[in-house]
Amino acid sequence: MYCEKEQKGIYWQFPSNMSIAAQSASVRRAQIEFHNFASLGEPERALRIYAEENARRGAFLRNHLAYAGSLTPFLEIGANAGHSSYMLVNEFGAEGFASDLSADSLRHGVALVKAWNLERSPIRVAADALHLPFADGSLQCVVAFQMLSQFLNIDSVFREVKRVLRPGGVFIFAEEPVRRRMTLGLYRCPYPETMKPWERLLHKWGLLGYLVRDVIGAHQEESFGIRQNHSMVLEDWRDLVDRHFESWEYELYIPERGWGERLGKRLFGAGLGGTLAAVCRKAGTADADTRSLWERLRCPDCEGGPLGRELNGALRCHCGYTAPLEGGVYNLLGSEDKDELYPGDRADIIDFSRESHHERLGAGWHELEGVYGNKFRWIGEQADARLENVRGGSQRLRIRGHAHSNLFASGVPPWVRVTVNGREQRRWILERTGLFILETDLPDDPSYEVEIFAGPTWIVPTDDRTFSVNLSMIRLDPLD
Repeated sequence: MYCEKEQKGIYWQFPSNMSIAAQSASVRRAQIEFHNFASLGEPERALRIYAEENARRGAFLRNHLAYAGSLTPFLEIGANAGHSSYMLVNEFGAEGFASDLSADSLRHGVALVKAWNLERSPIRVAADALHLPFADGSLQCVVAFQMLSQFLNIDSVFREVKRVLRPGGVFIFAEEPVRRRMTLGLYRCPYPETMKPWERLLHKWGLLGYLVRDVIGAHQEESFGIRQNHSMVLEDWRDLVDRHFESWEYELYIPERGWGERLGKRLFGAGLGGTLAAVCRKAGTADADTRSLWERLRCPDCEGGPLGRELNGALRCHCGYTAPLEGGVYNLLGSEDKDELYPGDRADIIDFSRESHHERLGAGWHELEGVYGNKFRWIGEQADARLENVRGGSQRLRIRGHAHSNLFASGVPPWVRVTVNGREQRRWILERTGLFILETDLPDDPSYEVEIFAGPTWIVPTDDRTFSVNLSMIRLDPLD
């Protein structure tokens, strides 16, 4: 681990990707889908991971609290279920906001209050990190954990964070990938629990990182369609911080998984990559600010109007923008983004976490199971569904499912095949147990009769049903 303080200076040229759009519409849809699915889709596993993350993040904050100063009022961007924001308000005594593009993942955070017996909660708002619904210079602290790499142009996020920070405020980010120079970059490797035996052995020895691209475990997010930015070496991060902040403290965590990486760390140092955590201070000194948390919000539509709080809890701007309190969360995306990213019940989406999903299902489905954003139905040999082309034009069919380990027990390679409107579209071979995303492009038709076939099938001795895979979402996306 390296720990350094740096004062302002010129280190490197601006990166060549500064003109790249930070995120496409398809990536933003995928982020919402992923966070809703992953936030508490497996509650016991998620709560354990969240507790581990908070212990790690809390330790970093305590190491740098003297430099960071006050954390109130704070905003966490990319908060997922908000677990680290709950840590800030309950362990550090801070006040502020938890935000994420996914309103559903923030709503799932109520499970944390019960599971961890928490007394205080942050204000939860669905928001876009590139268009934060906060007034200029209104926040003392912005935090981001494991989320900057989901933007192809990270500079765009830094500019928006700098806008909302008060003079002398701090931007705290952590668990961001530093690109590994010493690798062949052959493929993306999944999480350890879904590695093949030879991958797991190389991972244990600390050799797998020399073969795979970027961060082990990035495969799942990318399978959702989230394009990730793992291009930054330490010098790039230095340059980025220097352009926007007066000074910073940081820690670089270089991996030491097995003898291969322990040796590599001695030989290559930061060339072995790792993860970066930093506290960045904005230039200047601010006067005392006595505004309430609510007075720091601004309208995302007119980008300037204050949001007044009504008796029923809703937030309203003089321009007509309104955000009701829904399940403890305010959706403060702009109106156009709300229409695109939160369409509600729509005939081109079958989301098994919504009660209305059964209306577009045909034959072949077992009963609904699962929790929160990870509700699913098993199928046997075949299942049918119907989707409407509500937006017109060619569409991309997207199917999300899970392959159980029993699917691989017979030794026959598991497969999924899809027929649409009587035309066979594609056949996939599933190589690993766990989550899968299947996509195929469709011609412009007014509606689509989708038939999903899967095999080999398997049975449980105590159950009279036949199983193959389980599915949790079927949807159409425009080609963009």
